[in-house]
Amino acid sequence: MNNWSPDAWRDIVDAAPEGIVVCDATVPDHPVLYANSAFAQMCGYPVSALLGTNLRMLQGADREQEGRQRLREALEQGIACRVLMRNYRPDGTIYWNELLIQPVRNGSGRIVQWVGFHRDASERLRTVERANQGLPTWMREDRLTGLHSRAYFEELLRRDWQVAQRDSHEIGLTLFDIDDLATYNDTFDKAAGDACIRRVSRVIAGSYRRASDLIGRWEGGTFGVLTQGDAADKANEYARTVVQRVRELLIHHPRAASRGRYVTLSAGVASLVPPRELPLETMINAALAALKRAKSRGKNDVCAAESTDFK
Repeated sequence: MNNWSPDAWRDIVDAAPEGIVVCDATVPDHPVLYANSAFAQMCGYPVSALLGTNLRMLQGADREQEGRQRLREALEQGIACRVLMRNYRPDGTIYWNELLIQPVRNGSGRIVQWVGFHRDASERLRTVERANQGLPTWMREDRLTGLHSRAYFEELLRRDWQVAQRDSHEIGLTLFDIDDLATYNDTFDKAAGDACIRRVSRVIAGSYRRASDLIGRWEGGTFGVLTQGDAADKANEYARTVVQRVRELLIHHPRAASRGRYVTLSAGVASLVPPRELPLETMINAALAALKRAKSRGKNDVCAAESTDFK
């Protein structure tokens, strides 16, 4: 006897252990048509709050992610895509969403829905040991530059921060950012902007060669460098060398805010022996504050974090 009913698929999909979402491909904003219980539990939103929305809301204000660009390109081209995204729950907590989207076509070949398969990858990224054993290459490596991805870089950073706290040794974070990258993209195009990012990344990678140095693409035209055992003045010296080398590339930028009309780099450096109770986010925020000061001083500059930035 056949007990199958037209609604049986919904019961099966709703019982699936991974998040499954169906979005409407026939309208521009791709609103959610269906989300199963696993996805609602993962993202923290009830299904009723997800229906009719675009899932970009889960990234909040964190829009400068390479995964978003790759996802946008896949939607435009009508192809499957796998990305890793930083998503945020209603209470503000972050989780890493491993997402695979697949197009669904009707009989005439038109895409009518997008089906997304979602997994919370946060636990898999939590320790370097797990990352080395199970994290696929596409999640460890930034596709554009070949550097560490932000997800992998942050895990390595957290590991070394804990070691520095335990052993009471100096650790430093330098954040480099390409000045006026948005206007560079507007003047030329995104392909030219990507080429610029790759050239700058090679300069940074070639300037830090010790085994303990770690380099990752933070986001967009921003890069992170982790150094060990260097006092703040030494880290500043390295950063200034990198900034000068990028300036010497003479990449023409007619709308650059700095003099000379070439692509330049700004940097913020935070270095300290971390107390055991100090969270890693304090050093990250200090480096960001220093980078912001370098930008405000006219760009093409390096600023060190001040004592007030670590509070």
